Amino acid sequence: MTAIVRILTRRIALLVPLLLGIVLFVFLVMRFSDVDPASAFFQGANPTPRQLHDFRERNGLLDPFPVRYVHFVGALLHGDLGTSALTRAPVVDQVTTALPLTLQLTFLGLGIAVVLALLGGVTAALHRDRLPDQVIRVVSLTGVAAPGFWLALLMIQYLAVDLGWFPTGGYVNPGDSLSGWLRTMTLPAFALSLPVAAQLTRIVRTAVVEELDKDYVRTAVGSGLPPLVVVGRNVLRNALINPLTVLGLRVGYLLGGAVVIETIFSLPGMGKLMIDAVQNGDPAVVQGVVLTTATGFVVVNLVIDILYLLVNPRLRDAAR
Repeated sequence: MTAIVRILTRRIALLVPLLLGIVLFVFLVMRFSDVDPASAFFQGANPTPRQLHDFRERNGLLDPFPVRYVHFVGALLHGDLGTSALTRAPVVDQVTTALPLTLQLTFLGLGIAVVLALLGGVTAALHRDRLPDQVIRVVSLTGVAAPGFWLALLMIQYLAVDLGWFPTGGYVNPGDSLSGWLRTMTLPAFALSLPVAAQLTRIVRTAVVEELDKDYVRTAVGSGLPPLVVVGRNVLRNALINPLTVLGLRVGYLLGGAVVIETIFSLPGMGKLMIDAVQNGDPAVVQGVVLTTATGFVVVNLVIDILYLLVNPRLRDAAR
């Protein structure tokens, strides 16, 4: 237990400079972009040079760069992501409204990807070099090569338009109708998850095959233990260490892919919020969405690290 606490303390301590680096990078990119916050604030109007100057002075845009960065970090520490130039509303309010839907889509897609990868990878490994293995390998290779937006368009055409099984877009809150929520989220979640599931399937298959070739598996089966018990109790736990690491990296893909998928299916999440902000020239909203997404990616990877420690006793032993 002490080893786990020591490792977690070290990992959490590394998050501070990492998050500050992310904030600095986003701050630099937004400050050197072509979008002027003052012009964005007065869009649709014809501000005078004096009005633009007063706005920049009032919001600290004329301060030296280090001063602006310190003020920016200080505002973030107080939960202030700025004000939307378009709606004049706090960006944090728009983010907190859109974030739950993106999290629903991301983790629903993650759950689908994990289930499909475990079923496909373990089945392929148990039927190594036989027909089920060959079929699963071809399907997974195709899934890795297929982009999510293309899968989304195919699903809309065949499952929504032609067959009418699902709506072509829109969103129903699960509090209003759970069945309606499932119908609106099924196609986006599958379109988002299938490329990740295909990649994880190949990794799970390789890891399980390597475990099945080890001596302890042959010894356990030879001693009379049912093969399914050996696979479920020992092989999977040892084999899932590497796929778990890859899964943490794939969460970033899911969060990024949600931008495109939400736009295709007209889901009012973080992706659509950012696309609308880019199209309307609203730099504060773009900045808030990017920072929130990046922070979420870092936090999810910390959770993956914790799970990695729980399933890999060798790391705990090395830290003692």
